[in-house]
Amino acid sequence: MAGRLKGKVAVVTAAGQGIGRAIAEAFVAEGATVYATDKDVALLEGIPKAKKRKLDVLSTKAVEAFAEKIGTIDILVNAAGFVHHGTILECDDKAWEFSFDLNVKSMHRTIKAFVPGMLAAGKGSIVNIASGAGSVRGIPNRYVYGATKAAVIGLTKAVAADYIKKGIRSNAICPGTIQSPSLDHRIKDLAALTKTSEAAARQAFIDRQPMGRLGTAEEIAWLAVYLGSDEASYTTGQIHLADGGFAL
Repeated sequence: MAGRLKGKVAVVTAAGQGIGRAIAEAFVAEGATVYATDKDVALLEGIPKAKKRKLDVLSTKAVEAFAEKIGTIDILVNAAGFVHHGTILECDDKAWEFSFDLNVKSMHRTIKAFVPGMLAAGKGSIVNIASGAGSVRGIPNRYVYGATKAAVIGLTKAVAADYIKKGIRSNAICPGTIQSPSLDHRIKDLAALTKTSEAAARQAFIDRQPMGRLGTAEEIAWLAVYLGSDEASYTTGQIHLADGGFAL
């Protein structure tokens, strides 16, 4: 049903590429007024009708200033994230701190900034991008990434529990392996690390998906549209797998 987000105002982080971009584009197509944000504003070009804004979610001051300027919104989508490759032995303090800052604390910043407006309005939907790796399933060489995404699920549920009687819903999407610029970079890095071809590295990612293919960013965006819409008004505090059977 087209127009299911008509009249709603949404903020999408990391909207320059991948899942964030697909969500921003889907929200626009469904009638929302979309603030598409990214640290690199140039990546936002080509998203039709979106209000393109630079936003560094690693900066509390920047997030607070952005929220104050934008005002009350109906939907917040937290899509910013970083995938660290390695076990605990390859995770130094810098990698740990950066991963948690971008993958978890950025969500803390944006939610804290926009929840007061949602409370005043008596409504709001928060959609956090988590992962099939983490509390859903342990994945080799995803030590700190899995830890951060498990934290995202905990954060999502805590927000849902705190505001369940105040009209605010909070849900997490847990994608499987999704074709995106981020994945392309990881495939290139994995090929170099393992001294194999990029084709072989890509096939390794495909082989771990029970459906035998990678997911698309658009398939995640459709789920985000549902969670942001009034059709999901009875859904909160849940993890939503869009993983091609990855968790089976």
